Amino acid sequence: MKTFFVTGGAGFIGSAFVRLLLEEYDDCRIVNYDALTYAGNPDNLAGLNPDRHRFVCADITDPEAVLANLDENTDVIVNFAAESHVDRSINSAAEFLQTNIAGTQVLLDAARARGVKRFVQISTDEVMGSLPEDDDKFFTEASPFAPNSPYAASKAAAEHLVRAAHHTFGLDTVVTRCGNNYGPRQFPEKFLPLALANAMKDDSIPIYGDGRNVRDWIYVEDHCRAILAALEKGRAGAVYNIGARNERRNIEVAEALLDALGKPRSLIKFVKDRLGHDRRYAIDPSLAETELGWRPRETWATGLEKTINWYRENGPWIEKVRNLAYRDYYKAQYGTEVTVD
Repeated sequence: MKTFFVTGGAGFIGSAFVRLLLEEYDDCRIVNYDALTYAGNPDNLAGLNPDRHRFVCADITDPEAVLANLDENTDVIVNFAAESHVDRSINSAAEFLQTNIAGTQVLLDAARARGVKRFVQISTDEVMGSLPEDDDKFFTEASPFAPNSPYAASKAAAEHLVRAAHHTFGLDTVVTRCGNNYGPRQFPEKFLPLALANAMKDDSIPIYGDGRNVRDWIYVEDHCRAILAALEKGRAGAVYNIGARNERRNIEVAEALLDALGKPRSLIKFVKDRLGHDRRYAIDPSLAETELGWRPRETWATGLEKTINWYRENGPWIEKVRNLAYRDYYKAQYGTEVTVD
């Protein structure tokens, strides 16, 4: 029986990956290790088989807790655990440095101590900075690091630690970098689920600046399948950029959501731009496609339809996560209230 130690497995992407593992491996065992901060949600794990999935509520920055739950039979650590919202990192970077940098080092040390066979670090395209607008350039695995936010800087630092663990100690590591994910169970401070949840209630959709910032969008299950392919087939020490070749301006994403919901585009509200807002991200996933044999299954249209349908059918999940703390954050960030019934 293969054993996976998945950190951050109660979050949006982490929980989708946990579900994929349980589907793909009939005989696997998963230790799901998550601190359940604001974006971690036990409801994301509803219905999982307790004989194959064990949840541990603990912090990756706690070496004793990590070692206590990481046994010597662990085959793979997959590290999703991270503070991940750029706006929050601008407001306060301390938590990002602690979790994303110090926490990653704790996991790397534990992996060596327990003889873990492979360490997979989930990173982001944001470590490579911003690309020129209206250009044909793309991020590749060889693109230089140029992080422009405290969040991106902390993830870049984590990648350096993973690289050092491979080079110095021979730890078998793989790093994956991805763009903007969307799909079921995404915490609604991120742009697409925020826009979707607001539009469903006829609330305004806040868009930073002129709305022309470009992001590379991928359906979460396609991203998770790419991570699994990197885990199974990736070269030790390699980095793989994961993207669906799906660049969209933020305004285009909002308009697509409103059109699909039959809502007026007048719900779009432009707000003061984010500090240091990167203009364009675009990923060249050629290496993942050729070496790992991976391709996305969902188009923008089919992925968006699945996402909208899930949110329509799971109103109680949305209202539960849009709690008082979230509403206070939303008001501070966008200068307006968000409706929660």
